[in-house]
Amino acid sequence: MIWLVVKVLNMELLSSILGQIIGVGVIALIIVFQQEIRRFLLYIGTRYLSKNRFSIENWLFPKQKNLVAPVNIEAIVKACRNMSESKTGALIVIARKSELQYYAETGDIIEAETSSRLIENIFFKNSPLHDGALIIINDKIRAVRCILPVTENLNIPAHFGMRHRAALGISEHTDALIVVVSEETGKISFGFEGEIKYGISSIELRQLLEEYLINDNNPLRD
Repeated sequence: MIWLVVKVLNMELLSSILGQIIGVGVIALIIVFQQEIRRFLLYIGTRYLSKNRFSIENWLFPKQKNLVAPVNIEAIVKACRNMSESKTGALIVIARKSELQYYAETGDIIEAETSSRLIENIFFKNSPLHDGALIIINDKIRAVRCILPVTENLNIPAHFGMRHRAALGISEHTDALIVVVSEETGKISFGFEGEIKYGISSIELRQLLEEYLINDNNPLRD
């Protein structure tokens, strides 16, 4: 406002000085808030520029709806139950509307059928692929050993480890479903939209996955 007033009054020297300050100030703001800007753009990208929205390909070549392959819930539940009994740590991300391609590219792309044996082998402690997250998209294990953003929420239980913090982080940025198996306790957790349900049974896990993937509800808010 001051710069515009100075410019209207033809105060060339002061206008030039203020113009330089504004130019440097914009760059300084971008540098100072680069993490916040990155998170905002990532949020917009994963929420609103997913495979189901604003796609030129879908606009030019419309496809029939409900052609997305159903996720093999039984394979995920069986693998988590077995890993819970053996106290094998696991972090599984199941895509819904957000495509999660950005996060998948941080790991190793494998494009494999979802099966309980494969999931258990991936998270076996001596496997080179066990560290990081496993991402499932359209019933395909798209990638493993993926890096997820860690939540910055300070009001979380002290016993939550890095897997649970990463689960909360990705759930804050996307609409994905997250399943965590604790390596220390063997307990199963389920996360969605910044919330996590800790210490659930395999039966409860199946019910939650069915609610979200089949009925498309949000039972954590009930």
